Amino acid sequence: MQRLAELLVGQPAHILIVGLVLLAGWSLLRCSGAISGRSASPLLWASLAWGSYAGWEALVQMRTPEANIRVDLLLIWPLLAALTLFSLIRGTIGARR
Repeated sequence: MQRLAELLVGQPAHILIVGLVLLAGWSLLRCSGAISGRSASPLLWASLAWGSYAGWEALVQMRTPEANIRVDLLLIWPLLAALTLFSLIRGTIGARR
C-alpha cells in the first residue's frame, strides 16, 4: 500500500496514465469488435473516473501542496478500485464470449 501511495498521491501525471491505459483498452476492444459496446462501456467509465481523480489530485496539489493527511482518499481509492476491478472483469468476460 505504501508503494501505491508513493506512486499515486501527489502525482496527477501517473494517475492520468492509468486513465489513458484504460481508455486505450476501451478503444482497442471497441474498434476490434472483440466485445459489444455495452460490455466495453465500464472501461470507459473507469477511464473517466481516473481522469477525474487526476484532475482532483492536480487541484489538491495546487491549492494545498503541504497537505499530508488526505481523508478524501479514504473514499476515492476504494471507489476507483471497485470500478476498475469491475470494468476489467466485465471487459475480460465480454472479450471471451
